[in-house]
Amino acid sequence: MKILVRNLERNVTEDELNTLFKTYGKIESCVIVTDAATGKSKGFGFVEMPNPREAIKAIKALNTMKLKGTGIRVKAADEPKKA
Repeated sequence: MKILVRNLERNVTEDELNTLFKTYGKIESCVIVTDAATGKSKGFGFVEMPNPREAIKAIKALNTMKLKGTGIRVKAADEPKKA
């Protein structure tokens, strides 16, 4: 399951995000989206967890949690529509 993590402080690293989510289960990937020109964080990222139960548990536990002083928003990512 792909999870969207928003409202991240710009200095949060992929390692920190990975550590936060691995408490709830196996992680396939963890990416913080960066600006192509500057390489700086855009304040959101994606975490992929193969087990939907673990992913839902992580979403429920981490949504609105404070990370580096800012409340993060965590939800299931919308799947792209197929043509």
